[in-house]
Amino acid sequence: MERNKPLPNSLLEAVKFFSDKDIARDFLAGLRWPDGPVCPVEGCGSTNVGFLKSRKIWKCRGCRKQFSVKVGTIFEDSPIGLDKWLPAVWLIANCKNGISSYELARALGVTQKSAWFMLHRIRLAMQSGSFDRKLCGEIEVDETFIGGKARNMHKSKRAKKITGTGGKDKTAVLGVLERSGSVRATVIPNTKKKVLQPLVKTHVAAGSAVYSDALKSYDGLSADYDHEVIDHAVAYVEGNVHTNGMENFWSLLKRGLGGTYVSVEPFHLFRYIDEQVFRYNNRKDINDLGRFTQVLRQVSGRRLTYERLTGKEGELDTASN
Repeated sequence: MERNKPLPNSLLEAVKFFSDKDIARDFLAGLRWPDGPVCPVEGCGSTNVGFLKSRKIWKCRGCRKQFSVKVGTIFEDSPIGLDKWLPAVWLIANCKNGISSYELARALGVTQKSAWFMLHRIRLAMQSGSFDRKLCGEIEVDETFIGGKARNMHKSKRAKKITGTGGKDKTAVLGVLERSGSVRATVIPNTKKKVLQPLVKTHVAAGSAVYSDALKSYDGLSADYDHEVIDHAVAYVEGNVHTNGMENFWSLLKRGLGGTYVSVEPFHLFRYIDEQVFRYNNRKDINDLGRFTQVLRQVSGRRLTYERLTGKEGELDTASN
């Protein structure tokens, strides 16, 4: 990579910067192997590698295998060049409400199906992975349901499908927010106590102040936490007791799902949640370049094949956005 060339700080600069495929390759290699190339072949890991200038790939002197910077990453086996992949990463990492596969396809000059696959591979890199600590301090816990809106249904269907709080035939999601830090969210099978409370205990350190709504499934958390409840039928805020932070996150998530992606299969919902969680947790004290490089630092060891993405059955091949 050219030594004195300034790094991009905007999408326009990123497109120009990575249009040089050698620069794109060297940039990714520098993030992936800051101490020099390492053979990604399983069971090898040798640092005794050489660069083949004629082919612009590396060759391991240990296992004798050749590899590119894409091998062992979300980019592996993709015929699409890094000059298109990296601007795609920039877009999804920094667009507050996400970017649809149709829009990305037009921007990059690829098919919608390819853009859809690209976006899901990038979402895999945006996953937080294993959590190195439990959340502590002031914690908000809340649940929501993702699915079709009642007002968009025919009257006859609305009466059958929407009952009580409107959760029937929708996907439940649990969110846990550390007011001074980050949010975690995950798809859950239901909102029963046996599902919610173990997850809260997995993510929240004992002794923390936990604020939730009046859902009965949270009853009993006071044994491990300073648990206070806000009854939304009465009020939304009582002093420091509220779940407004989580409500804000749900608003961002649903705005992206409803406004940008429009139709999301429940099978893939967790990927879109990972995407929004990444942007939310990296919204402060980090610029567009920082979010972009953070995603690229997480591309290794996260390969996603089309067969795995579509459940190997091909039933979801027609999924939009």
